[in-house]
Amino acid sequence: LQNPDITITDNVLHFRAQGHGAKGDNIYEFEIEFLEPVEPKPVCRVTQRQLNITVQKKESNWWERLTKQEKRPLFLAPDFDRWLDESDAEMELKEKEEEKINKMKIESRVQKDPFKHLKKGYLIMYNLVQFLGFSWIFVNMTVRLFILGKDSFYDTFHTISDMMYFCQTLALMEIVNSLIGLVRSPVIPSVVQVM
Repeated sequence: LQNPDITITDNVLHFRAQGHGAKGDNIYEFEIEFLEPVEPKPVCRVTQRQLNITVQKKESNWWERLTKQEKRPLFLAPDFDRWLDESDAEMELKEKEEEKINKMKIESRVQKDPFKHLKKGYLIMYNLVQFLGFSWIFVNMTVRLFILGKDSFYDTFHTISDMMYFCQTLALMEIVNSLIGLVRSPVIPSVVQVM
């Protein structure tokens, strides 16, 4: 087949193409009026042995036949690999409906949190402040040890105590964070860790 012209207007499929058959090169054309409404955009696939035209129904329901005329045209052949009888079609529709319902259930279970970004920003800031606070304590203790040696043991705590109290008091937020569900860690281990 060369240059197949396939259109659907008013629920009728119009086909015209030039092809080489038993009688040589000819123009082949036909029309099929469907039993029920179909989508106006068919999909065509040409192979060396056959022409496949896929037409989508407007509504997914069972048709007792393909065409408006009762007798099937001789050039149409059923594809038994894809053939469905009425019970098969109903089962397929039920499966699709169940799949949609299950998808909706899953989506409704996953609640969208409007404060997600705010919570994430708070946790980043909290952890950043703790990191900077404990880093400041570590650097001060280390520098004092290198500069003063053993003499640093007497007054290092007084030098860093304000920051130590701040960081340790702020650590109580770990318990609050797990209590209100900001973090996944259980409350009791958080309490034990902070204490």
